[in-house]
Amino acid sequence: MHKSFAKHFLQGSWALQTATVLAAVAFLTAAFSPVAKAQDQDDPPGRVARLGYMEGTISFQPAGENEWIEAVPNRPMTTGDKLWTDHDSRAEVQLGSAMIDLAPNTGFSFLNLDDRTIQVEVTSGAVSIRVWNLDQDNVFEIDTPNQAFTVTEPGRYRVESSENGDYTVVTIRQGAGESTGNGQSYTLHAGQRTTFRGTTSLNADMEMIGDPDDFDNWSSHREHRFEDSPSARYCSRRVVGFEDLDENGDWRPTEYGNVWFPRVDPDWAPYHHGHWAWIDPWGWTWVDDARWGYAPFHYGRWVSVYGRWGWIPGPIEERPVYAPALVAFVGGGPGAGVNVAWFPLGPREVYVPSYHVSEGYVNRVNVTNTTVNVTQVTNVYNTTIINNNTTINNVTYVNRNVRGGMTAVPQQAFASAQPVSKAAVAVNPRQFANVPVSSRAAVPPARQAVLGVQTNTGVRIAAPPAAVMNRAVIAKTAPPPPPPSFAAKQQVLAQHPGQPVARQQMQRLAPPAATTAAAPHVNVVNAARPTPTSAPVNHPANRPGNALMNAPAAQPMRPQPGASASNQMGNRSFEPPARNDRPVAAQPNQPAPNNRPEVNQPNPSYRPAVEPIRNDHPAVAQPNPTNYRPTMEATRPQPSQPPVNHPETNRPEPRNQPAPQPRNEPAPRPQTPPPAEHQQPQVQPQPHPQPAQGRPAPPPPNKPKQDNEKPKQ
Repeated sequence: MHKSFAKHFLQGSWALQTATVLAAVAFLTAAFSPVAKAQDQDDPPGRVARLGYMEGTISFQPAGENEWIEAVPNRPMTTGDKLWTDHDSRAEVQLGSAMIDLAPNTGFSFLNLDDRTIQVEVTSGAVSIRVWNLDQDNVFEIDTPNQAFTVTEPGRYRVESSENGDYTVVTIRQGAGESTGNGQSYTLHAGQRTTFRGTTSLNADMEMIGDPDDFDNWSSHREHRFEDSPSARYCSRRVVGFEDLDENGDWRPTEYGNVWFPRVDPDWAPYHHGHWAWIDPWGWTWVDDARWGYAPFHYGRWVSVYGRWGWIPGPIEERPVYAPALVAFVGGGPGAGVNVAWFPLGPREVYVPSYHVSEGYVNRVNVTNTTVNVTQVTNVYNTTIINNNTTINNVTYVNRNVRGGMTAVPQQAFASAQPVSKAAVAVNPRQFANVPVSSRAAVPPARQAVLGVQTNTGVRIAAPPAAVMNRAVIAKTAPPPPPPSFAAKQQVLAQHPGQPVARQQMQRLAPPAATTAAAPHVNVVNAARPTPTSAPVNHPANRPGNALMNAPAAQPMRPQPGASASNQMGNRSFEPPARNDRPVAAQPNQPAPNNRPEVNQPNPSYRPAVEPIRNDHPAVAQPNPTNYRPTMEATRPQPSQPPVNHPETNRPEPRNQPAPQPRNEPAPRPQTPPPAEHQQPQVQPQPHPQPAQGRPAPPPPNKPKQDNEKPKQ
């Protein structure tokens, strides 16, 4: 019996060792293979922003270009793209995991946008940001002329940059973050409105959050559309623009599962009402005219059911990967008189990108957008991309022969972004019967495909002032170099029609000064002296890595009395996958992950428990009859005798000065005391704070603040 046991043990041990060695070899081969590494570097990001809503006059500047054009809705946005909202104008940029609203007179740009980084700059104006998902290794950064604000938790934020760029106001209604600039770093928490002044040094002034203004209320209304969308029951919330499906179509069960049918004319067909634009690094990209025309054309598949076109989303549990257009092309190529045709891909059909990608990317962009066999995807990848053969053979496409499924336009109209519905030609099935299906339209783009058909029309386009356009910003994360212009790429694009320039070649085409450093208007800084704003600077709570002790020390610094639990939100109530709720990875000059409360676990020593999201921010907050300025949350109890809003209580205490002594406050929550030489009296609110009765105003700090330093909100 013992010999038999030993024999089986040795056999099992040998099998385990062999499997371990083989797994290690496979891992090392994949990790250090030059081919695999080069392919992964060429993969485009799976996350793209969308210009989802416009109100008034919105101007757009494509990456690498100097000319401003009229913005169009549903335009995909990526690294280097810029927006300007003119006076009395607003816009909304959607990213699936976040939403960014732009106030009037706002200069906005994506310094970097990929699967791990959302880095934007605000040179002037204001943005309201709602972050629903923030993965462990992700960076969400808002750069202004005098500081860089890093979001560290999901929540609701507002960042304002002054017209002349000398101060920034950061308001946190939910969440937490860190502001960095010129050798200093400040840790910010929910319930705080902080004004950062100066360009050579960063000075912080604190005050309580005031009543929401018109822009806050508008942004809150836009936010409700996302949170309350019924379409979230049928597709992933990370599908950009899914909330627009609610008011423009209906969900019905079919043999393909739940299918969304748009409310359109009977002769309507997908990929017929819009235009083709050239957007690097994907190449030919569909821009639809319909208000809802984003999600169904960059995710999922189309099918004709009951004589109507319906959209099938990808698996709801998968994180969707963006595609420029989920179609297959027919025709095109050299010759001005050649027509270009295309049709939408159907269920379980493999999408073959026309841009440089790895096998892993092809798998992700397909399995997240339809139910398909991975082996089938691999076979298509090997026969087309590996062999550099764009023709797809031996595949039967269900939508190719559906009435109205195929759309065709002259090659010149395709290349110059002409409206397809006006330029479309009649499709003769016999004409395309023997034409092979291709993964790309072999048509080089014209300049209009990048800048739009309104280029050189003489129409004046609103543009930001030169001072705003050329203003430098402070960044904590170094952005990638700016891309080359279309003129610099045009010759290469003509040599390989319809195929985008590879990333490595794109870097060689970039301006010489941009290949060795970040963009000239971005100053990358490191915070040498972290200075959390929630306690005096000489307190142990200010030491890096001691986030659990960053509790408020005085009335102006702590969460507002009676603040709703969701005002301190660190998770999202509607996102079930646990993988999206991981804590944020530690960044330079930030507390280490093991010393900071997890995103989903607010610190009970100073934050209330989490409440549902949708109950914490009504579209219009009730006005406060007293001089107490509440946050947007209207469900919390108000103190019967609010503290006097003294103008001198809003500046952080100077170094080596004792904190203001609290009066008539509840007993502090027990916690590990700091060293005796650094002990300061500190007030810790209870998990469910109650309004204090008869609380007098705290004494003013020793450092006065001038009235003209406080910006208007």
